[in-house]
Amino acid sequence: MVEKNLKPGPSYLGKARKPICLIAFLKVLFTCSVFLLPTLYPITWNTFNYAPVDFGLVFTLICFGGSWMLGNGSTGQQGILSLFKTLAITFSIVALFVGTPLYGQSLRYAGPATLIWGWVAVTFFTVFVGVALAEICSSFPTTGSLYFWAAHLAGPKWGPLASWCCAWLETVGSISGIGTQAYSGAQALQMIILLATGTHKNGGYFAPRGVFVAAYMGLAIIWAILNSFSLQVIAFLDIISFWWQVIGGGVVIVMLPLVARTTQPASYVFTHFETSPGSTGVSSIPYAVILSVLLSNFCLGGYDAAAHLTEETKGADRTGPVAILASIALISVFGWAYILSLTFSIQNLEYLYDENNETRGKLVPAQIFYDAFHGRFHNSAGAIVFLCIIWGSYFFCGLSVTAAAARVVYALSRDNGIPFSPNWRKLHPKYKVPRNAVWLCTAISMILGLPILKLDIIFTALISISAIGWIGAYAIPIYARLVMAEKNFKPGPFYLGKARRPVCLIAFLWVLYTCSVFLLPTLYPITWNTFNYAPVALGLVFTLIMLWWFLDGRKWFKGPVRNIDTQNGIC
Repeated sequence: MVEKNLKPGPSYLGKARKPICLIAFLKVLFTCSVFLLPTLYPITWNTFNYAPVDFGLVFTLICFGGSWMLGNGSTGQQGILSLFKTLAITFSIVALFVGTPLYGQSLRYAGPATLIWGWVAVTFFTVFVGVALAEICSSFPTTGSLYFWAAHLAGPKWGPLASWCCAWLETVGSISGIGTQAYSGAQALQMIILLATGTHKNGGYFAPRGVFVAAYMGLAIIWAILNSFSLQVIAFLDIISFWWQVIGGGVVIVMLPLVARTTQPASYVFTHFETSPGSTGVSSIPYAVILSVLLSNFCLGGYDAAAHLTEETKGADRTGPVAILASIALISVFGWAYILSLTFSIQNLEYLYDENNETRGKLVPAQIFYDAFHGRFHNSAGAIVFLCIIWGSYFFCGLSVTAAAARVVYALSRDNGIPFSPNWRKLHPKYKVPRNAVWLCTAISMILGLPILKLDIIFTALISISAIGWIGAYAIPIYARLVMAEKNFKPGPFYLGKARRPVCLIAFLWVLYTCSVFLLPTLYPITWNTFNYAPVALGLVFTLIMLWWFLDGRKWFKGPVRNIDTQNGIC
């Protein structure tokens, strides 16, 4: 504190105040830290120090609960989101367990070391993207759509084209994102039913393709129904989602290695590198490393959701950037801890992929859960509980992605950027939600899931399309911010200043790299069941979109004209 603000008493330290307080502060931190350490080894149920878990859960509840109460205090305004609610909605889309289906294949490409340290490397570059978006978000406290940013920052000449491309990337990415979560949720449900009915070895029920697709469709329809009601319903469920992932994720991360009878040594987890050309068909080490990191590339995305909420957010020029960066920090820490927990708990690596194991080799984390709980308790109840936690994460994430996709479609239809736009921009007279847009997104995502009836590789295509569309949309406003004249940019409270160019350049190049690797084949030799269909699907869709632009769209599409003002973006 400033010394003049202190009213000294008889025991006044004077100039000795700073060194004494610093030493005292460090001593308190040291004392608290050592009481969190294990006191007996090896770590078992009877020797584990439960203080870190207890204090972590309690103070997480206190801190975020306090934030929620402060955000819901009497402000005299209705429909204003607090920082906590904005963060909750954003974290629901980012989702802690979203990479679970990719874990097994990513581990197979190049071993645990690449998977673990790849997450750290991707986090490093993701921070640059988050910081670049946070600066733009801070400058636009009234409207947060990425395609609005693109139109504004690119200026009157290039703004319409930039806005068109960004809007369609967002649309394609978010709609395919619904399919990604529906597939993941259906797969988790498939594993829950299999283990609950006796496992594959004991005659448990493994849902065939038709039932799997029915579960996929059912989830998409449920999300559409829930999104047909007031936004307050989604906001409430997103708060539940936040606690579900924080508390449920904490339980999975902490308990799994404790339950496992044996754990892998740290040397294996952090240093073991091993390719598997026999199962993946990938013999090139650099290529195997790139594919191994796809899990991290996919998981660390979606944090721009806070930008879509700035119109309803209190102090959006500060809250929006904080929510973006906080969601990156949360998913980086929790996601890395989750991957570490899974990897330390592996009992037999080769058995995880055996088609004759208890989970038919279909979902590696499910087999890790089963091995841990069955090895200690001789039943699969704990594994089923963990899978239910993960399924809940998919459910809440899919719900939020559906909401985001519908609002992207609604916003674009207001500017006549979608065929039959008048139908998709209608709001329900009572609930004020774009119901037609919700059901349009749901219908398209359901159509995208139909090839699952014949092909196993469809999930890879859905993930690739979703990542390229959603993350690729970041590139356009970031590039526009990189090349625009600084005098035309009106900064908000979060301003990069001279760091803008290097930050935006690194962020832009990283987004281009991320989109490029999702176009690569992931299995060899290439057959109908291993081919990555994302390049074909995206090539066809965006060829049609750009043809529409050059033949007709450029004549009338001027960007989000209903929202544009003149505070920024005259390049």
